[in-house]
Amino acid sequence: MCQVDEEYHDQLERTDVLRGCFKEYFIHKFRAMLGKNRIIFPGEKVLLAVSGGPSSCSMLSQVQEGLSQKAHKKLRFFPGIVYIDEGGAIGQSTEERQRTVSELEVVFKATGFPFHILPLEQVLDLPSSVVVMALPPLEQPPSAYKAAVDRFNQTCGSDCLTPPEKQKKSLPDVHESHTQLLQQLIGSAKTLTAREDLLNTLRQHLLVYTARTEGYSKLMLGDNCTRLAIKLLTSISLGRGAQLAQDTGFSDSRYGDIIAVRPMRDYSAKEIAHYNHMFDVPSVLIPSLETKTSEKASIRRLTESFVTKLQTDFPSTVSTIYRTSEKLQTVCRSSSTDDHSDRCLLCLCILDTAVEKASAFQATLISEQVSQTLFLGPGIPRQNSGPERPASAASAGQCRSLSGGEDCGRATSGGSCCSSAKETINLKSLLCYSCQLTIRDMSSVDHLPLYIMSEAQRRQRRSQMRDEISEFLLNDGV
Repeated sequence: MCQVDEEYHDQLERTDVLRGCFKEYFIHKFRAMLGKNRIIFPGEKVLLAVSGGPSSCSMLSQVQEGLSQKAHKKLRFFPGIVYIDEGGAIGQSTEERQRTVSELEVVFKATGFPFHILPLEQVLDLPSSVVVMALPPLEQPPSAYKAAVDRFNQTCGSDCLTPPEKQKKSLPDVHESHTQLLQQLIGSAKTLTAREDLLNTLRQHLLVYTARTEGYSKLMLGDNCTRLAIKLLTSISLGRGAQLAQDTGFSDSRYGDIIAVRPMRDYSAKEIAHYNHMFDVPSVLIPSLETKTSEKASIRRLTESFVTKLQTDFPSTVSTIYRTSEKLQTVCRSSSTDDHSDRCLLCLCILDTAVEKASAFQATLISEQVSQTLFLGPGIPRQNSGPERPASAASAGQCRSLSGGEDCGRATSGGSCCSSAKETINLKSLLCYSCQLTIRDMSSVDHLPLYIMSEAQRRQRRSQMRDEISEFLLNDGV
């Protein structure tokens, strides 16, 4: 920008020259972020995740500006819009949810882009393939992008980027039972921090599933610089230090075939607010889990209060934290198994729990064990839930065929064909450290969606199978 002081921002609304300068600067920064990284190839379908807030609506406005007839250099991808209605998770009525959807429909129809409005309740019916990393596309050489641009200009050009007309879509019918199940799932988390983390995980799963089923290869998110700075410090507090590069970087390829990008990461929340106000970019105020909560209600709210207050006295706070996140990289490790069982079941990041004994993670585990021992007191054994009672073979997890003199062969491995999935699944071994904390804050894992539990059961069965045949497997070095 020409200047960054408050007097300049006050003059923006009164001077047409400065307004034009600011608009060119704002548009150029968005286009430069996409052009510098060259992740979105010409002709690809990109799904814009719009929440209705200022940042995502500003991102939608920039894409619309880049595809307009007056754009100097037009964008070369096909956009679509998706909105996840989370009103059921926070207890909104059907009328309030429909009113919000109606306001967003007006914004979406004005763009002319195809849009998808989905209730968060649909996450309960997702297939287990959502939490499995798909095969990533083949790595392209540096010259592939220029070749794709030339091929796009020759075969398609700018005429084919005209968005198709899309009929008005209302919020799909949601069964009351699904809403109750979703509220029980979110309500099972004891703390607001765990509820926010769980809600964010479910939202990401539904976004990735929608992108896959609708044929989109890229997912565009509206995270801005201020939000990413808060997210970085929050993630460190939640034990997600190993996943910072993916959580805050420009691109996130943890899902394999779907790559999430953050083109708004160079904008501060103040810049976006000024731009939306001056150029009438519409946005919709939608309540969330942390609406009307105190600053100490969750780790994220406390971090947000800390960063914003520090930013007031030291204006370079957000930019300093943000620039630090740009330097973070994740150590590339190839998956040790074909089914990617070394990835977290919830966030799909590489597990950070498979470390050596001399590590910070092991030190944390030992500290927790010592704390629990001191809390219980020396020499006080842990109380059992009650005296042992005789149980049938099925309730004890034993094979029913034992009474007939036969065995299914799995009794020696600690399970049987009659063992229930809820009794045998060990979610802790399938989760990263941060997701373990989230699950630990839940009153019961029985409320988790079926697709998560079925994938956990599949991974555990494959792990047991590998252990049983490990003596017959060849080592990697052989």
